[in-house]
Amino acid sequence: MSLTSPSHFNFNFSISQNPHRSFPVQSHFESSSLMIFKISRTRRRVQSPHPSYCFNSLNPRLRSELPVVTRVSNSSDSGGAFDEATSQKVSDEVSDFEASRSPISGDGYVGLFIRKLGLDNDPLDREQAVDALWKYSLGGKKCIDEIMKFRGSVFLTVNLLKSESGVACEAAAGLLRMISSVNIYRDLVAESGAIEEITSLLTRSSLTCEVKEQSLCVLSNLSVDERFRLQIANSDLLPLLIKFLDDEDMKVKEAAGGVLANLALSVANHKIMVEAGVIPPLAKFLRTDTEASKIIRKEAQSALLEFAKDNYYKILLIEEGLVVVPLVGAAAYKSFKPSLYSWPSLPDGSELNVKQASKGPSRFGATELLLGLHVEDDKNAKLEEAKTNAIVGRTQQQFLARIGAIESEDDSNTETGTQKFTILPWVDGVARLVLILELEDESAIAKAAEAIADASVSEHMRTSFKEAGAVKNLVRLLDYNSEPVRSGVIHALERLSVSNDVCQKIEAEGALNPLISSLKNPDASGSLSQILNILGRILDSSKEMKSKFYDAPVNGSKKGRNEARTSSSNLTFSSQTIQEGDVLDSMFLSRLIEILNASPPVLQTKAASILEFLAGYENYREKIISLDIESALDSVFRHNCFNAKEDMEAEIEFQEIELQTLEIEEAGLAVSATSRLLTRLLDSEHFRDIINSSRLIDSLRRILTSRIPLQNKDWVAACLVKLSSLSGPTELGSENPINTEVMLYETIPRLIGQIKDSYSPEARETAVLELNRIISEGVVDSTRAVAAQGGIFPLVKLIEEGNDRVVEAGLAILYNLSMDVENHPAIVAAGAVPTLRRIVLSERPQWVRALHLLRTLPT
Repeated sequence: MSLTSPSHFNFNFSISQNPHRSFPVQSHFESSSLMIFKISRTRRRVQSPHPSYCFNSLNPRLRSELPVVTRVSNSSDSGGAFDEATSQKVSDEVSDFEASRSPISGDGYVGLFIRKLGLDNDPLDREQAVDALWKYSLGGKKCIDEIMKFRGSVFLTVNLLKSESGVACEAAAGLLRMISSVNIYRDLVAESGAIEEITSLLTRSSLTCEVKEQSLCVLSNLSVDERFRLQIANSDLLPLLIKFLDDEDMKVKEAAGGVLANLALSVANHKIMVEAGVIPPLAKFLRTDTEASKIIRKEAQSALLEFAKDNYYKILLIEEGLVVVPLVGAAAYKSFKPSLYSWPSLPDGSELNVKQASKGPSRFGATELLLGLHVEDDKNAKLEEAKTNAIVGRTQQQFLARIGAIESEDDSNTETGTQKFTILPWVDGVARLVLILELEDESAIAKAAEAIADASVSEHMRTSFKEAGAVKNLVRLLDYNSEPVRSGVIHALERLSVSNDVCQKIEAEGALNPLISSLKNPDASGSLSQILNILGRILDSSKEMKSKFYDAPVNGSKKGRNEARTSSSNLTFSSQTIQEGDVLDSMFLSRLIEILNASPPVLQTKAASILEFLAGYENYREKIISLDIESALDSVFRHNCFNAKEDMEAEIEFQEIELQTLEIEEAGLAVSATSRLLTRLLDSEHFRDIINSSRLIDSLRRILTSRIPLQNKDWVAACLVKLSSLSGPTELGSENPINTEVMLYETIPRLIGQIKDSYSPEARETAVLELNRIISEGVVDSTRAVAAQGGIFPLVKLIEEGNDRVVEAGLAILYNLSMDVENHPAIVAAGAVPTLRRIVLSERPQWVRALHLLRTLPT
C-alpha cells in the first residue's frame, strides 16, 4: 500500500463542529509544527504534513525528479570509509535536509506536486500528487495560500474528480474542501466547475463513504455563499442530498445535513426543497431516531426552524409529529412550583385511577415521577392513548423544569426575529407549552399561547392540547391583566374551538362570560373576529338540530348509545346557559347589532349567526327587536355588491371575476346568515307589525338576482317566500312574481347542479322530475334558465344512463328546450341525436317522444 493513501494516514480531523459555517483551518491548526505534533500521536506515524513526507512512497519516475540528499563516498582506496571532512560535510547536509522538511522551508515542493497534477502525467503520479497536496493543506491557511500561489491548481484538482480512482477522488475533494474553507478562494472553487463535477461524482453507483463525505463538505463550504446556495438547490444535487440522509455512515449524514441546513438559510430555496421532500427525513432525526448524532440533530433543527418561519411549512412540520416551541429562558421556569405532596392526576385535573402502592404520596415526588413515566404499563389505569401521552409528556417536562435542564440544550438555537425557538416531538412540545402557561412570566405565557394557536391545525393536535390541560389554563388567563396575554389566549382558544369536543370543553370551563366581557370592551377590536368565532361556535343554533340525531345507536352498540347521549347533553349545554340568563345583557346585544350594522361582511356573518341563536329564545328575541334591528338588516341587504346598474353589467362582471370575487363570496355568506336571522325574527308578530316589508322584499329580490354563490341563495329564497306570504297577495299584485324569481334564480340552478354533481341516482332522478314539473307548468323563462345554467349536456347524459322515468322526464325537458332554435346547436353538440336514434330503433316506451324531438332538430 502506498504511504500516500488516505487510508494509510489517520487524518480524520473534525474540521468544524458547526455545520452552518465553512470548515475553518486555523482554529484547529495554529501552526504547521502543531499539526506535526498531532499527527505524530496517531496510530500511523507521519513525519510531516509537508509533501516531502511521501517521497519514499512515490514511484521511481516521480521520485527521480525530486531534489534529494545522497551519501557522499570516498573514491580512495580506503574501502569506502569516510574521512573526517567528508563525514562532517554529510552531517551538515543531513541537518540541512531535516531542516528543509519543515513546511516553512520546504515550500518549493508544492510547485512540483502541482505540476504533477497535469493531464499529461501518469494517473498514479497525479493521484499521489493530489494526495500529498491534500495532506499538506491540512497544515493551515498558510499552506493553502502556498498552494494557491500556483495558477491552475484548482482547475487541475477539479479535473481529478473525474478519475476512476477512489483515492484520487477523495484526495481531490479533500483538497477542494480545505481550499473552499478560506473565504477568498471560495469563488474560484465554484467558478472552476466544482459543483458540476461533484454532482457528476455523487451520481456514481459505487462510492466510498470517504469520497461522499469530502465531496459533501465542499458543497457545505460553498453553500455559505447565497449565490451558490441557489445553484446547488436548483441542480440535480438536491435529491442526492436527501438520499444521503439515509446513508449508513453517520459522517455522510452529517455532511448532507450541513448542506441542507445552509440551503435552508435562503428563503428562495424553501419551495423547491419542500417539494423535493426534505422535511420528512429531517423530521425523523428529531422525532424517533435516537441513534442520530448531536450534529445531525442540530442541522435538522436548524433547517426545519427556517422552514417554520412560513406558516404553511409549519403545518407540514406538525403533520410530521413536531411542534415549534418558543424558548422563554431558564429564569422563567424558576416560578414553576411542582406539587410534591399530591397524588398524580390527569393533566386536565381529573383523578388518575391507579393502584396506590403506598398509603400516601412520596415526599419528593419520586413515586409520582415513576408512575407518570410508566403509566402505560399500569394495567389498572386503562387510559386512552391521548391521556397516556399527556401524562408522560407532562411528567418529563416537569422533571426537566425541576432540575433546571429544560432549556439547557436549546440556548444556541437559531433565532427567528427577536425570539428563539426549538422543535420538539409533539408529546413533549404539547406538554412544554402547557407548562409555560402555568408560569408567571407574561412574555412567556403570551408566546406559549401563540404557539398553541399555531400548532392547533388538526383534530389530533387540538385533542392533545385538551387532554394536556391547555383549555383550563387558557380560560383562566382570559381575565389576565395584560393585553398581549389576552390576545394570545383568545387566538389559541379560537383555533382550538374548531373541534366540537374542545369547544364543549371551553364552554364547560366557563369561557362564555369572559368572552362576552371582552366583546363589550371597545379596546378588543384586534381580537374581535376571533371572539366572535368562539362565541359563534358555542352559541351555534345547528347544535340543537344535531342533537336530535344522537339518540340513534352507533353501530348498534349500547356503548354507542351512551356516547350519543353524552354528546347530546354536551351539545345542549349552551341552551341551558342561555336559559339561566348568563348573557342576558342589553349592552352585549347592542354590540352585536352595532357589528351587524357597520362592519365588514366577515364580522357581519358571525354577528348574525349569534343573534340568530339568541333569537330562538323569546326574551332575547324581544330585546333584539327593541334595539332597532331593522336598520342593521337593511345595512347588510343593501351592500354595494347588490347595487350594480344593469347598463354597467359587463364592466361589473369583469370586476367581479377579476377583483371582487372574494368580496362577493363574503357578502353572500353575510346575506345568508342575516336571512336566517330575519326568518327567525318573522316568528314574532310584533316584529312583523313594525318592519317595512316592501323595502326588505325589494332588497331580497335584488340579492336573489345577483351573482352571489348559489349555496348562499337558499336562505334568501326561503326568507323571501316567507316574507311575501306574510305580507299578503294584495301588496304584490295578482301574479306574485316572487315565486317565479325564486324558481329562476334559486330552484332551477340548484336542480341543474344536483343533476351535474350528485353521485346518487335517486337524487338525480328527483331533480330531473322536479325540473320537468317546473317547465311543464310554463314558468316564464324557465327553459332559458335551464340553458343558461348549462343544463343541456347533463340532461343528455342522464337520458343515456337513466331509467324509464328519468328518460321520460329528460326527453320532455329537451323537447321544450328545442322549441327555441338557439338551443339546437347545444343539443346536437351534447350528443342527443345518436341517443335519440338508439331509443327509436330499440322501440323503448319513449321512442315516440324521441322521434318528435329528432324531427325538431337539424339532422
